[in-house]
Amino acid sequence: MEENTVIFGIRAIIEAIESGSSINKVYLQKGLRGDLFFQLEKLVKKNKISTSVVPNEKLDRLSKHSNHQGAVAKISPVEFHDLENLIETTLENTDKPLFLLLDQVSDVRNFGAIIRTAECTGVHGIIIQKGGSAPVNAETIKTSAGAAFKIPICKVDHIKDAIFQLKAADIKIVSATEKTEDSIYDINFNQPLAIIMGSEHKGVSNSVLKLSDYKAKLPLLGEIESLNVSVACGAFLYETVRQRL
Repeated sequence: MEENTVIFGIRAIIEAIESGSSINKVYLQKGLRGDLFFQLEKLVKKNKISTSVVPNEKLDRLSKHSNHQGAVAKISPVEFHDLENLIETTLENTDKPLFLLLDQVSDVRNFGAIIRTAECTGVHGIIIQKGGSAPVNAETIKTSAGAAFKIPICKVDHIKDAIFQLKAADIKIVSATEKTEDSIYDINFNQPLAIIMGSEHKGVSNSVLKLSDYKAKLPLLGEIESLNVSVACGAFLYETVRQRL
């Protein structure tokens, strides 16, 4: 794990500080103004975080020329949660847990967008595989709009390990796949559930599909054969919300 992770964007840094993350230093662009900036400045002073006012070129280098919005922070990497403890804690607080498993989603922007949607839809935890998954890096955090600091993320050796643990807790598994005749609208999401989204290129792996209680697909009415994984994930999560409301 890297000693430091660089995050950028004023809102993402505000979320990180408010979530109690360990910020080592914040770099701010000279002459920066605006309500969000003043909110960040106030938080930095309140939490006694070391700051430096630097030229834009320095921020470009730190963020590798991404859209930093005049603010970059060095932060300790996200702390991953233990899956067994998370399942136990979640079941103590709700009788309808909702988990999200990502079967080797590898694009950091997709990962960040999924984290953001998961936080907005009340997902209790995201589970990823150690190998082949997108990292929780600066781009992931920026795309998640800070949600990566608000939702538990677990790493497992293999997605199948997580499935066995979830099934042992009587949590049903539904895989998003086109390899089925069942529509998303035929599935009962109003029960203890874990949704699996597959990789950008291969979808949910066959070995994982075999362990699923349900398989569901989204109706595609145009000529394109598949949706972006983060968009498809949003559709699955909001169908869950619809059924549970």
